[in-house]
Amino acid sequence: MIDHPQPFSFIPPHGGYRDLRSYRMAEIVHDATVVFCDRFISRRSRTHDQMVQAARSGKQNIAEGSMASGTSRKIELKLVGIARASLEELLVDFQDFLRQKGLPLWGKEHPQARAVRGLCL
Repeated sequence: MIDHPQPFSFIPPHGGYRDLRSYRMAEIVHDATVVFCDRFISRRSRTHDQMVQAARSGKQNIAEGSMASGTSRKIELKLVGIARASLEELLVDFQDFLRQKGLPLWGKEHPQARAVRGLCL
């Protein structure tokens, strides 16, 4: 019996998104956004819905992109791009909230910002 080698695959197996650091971080951002919005923004507000949806979209598009990677790199990259755009939209909403309330915006190297980022690790 002749043993044939397995065919080479350019596209790695799809899925496994729960192990991706980007997915885990997006999940934390989603959960924190829901808590933040429920606490500080009226549930009847369109801003509440938009922020929660942007956070959810970021997480879900990473998962969808990971699943699509088994069949199409183009779709994977498109969905990851959408995830990034959704999370950028959410960031701008948080910055707007701080500006409108006259609250400080911490830079990445601010001690409190570093402490918060450390919680995610």
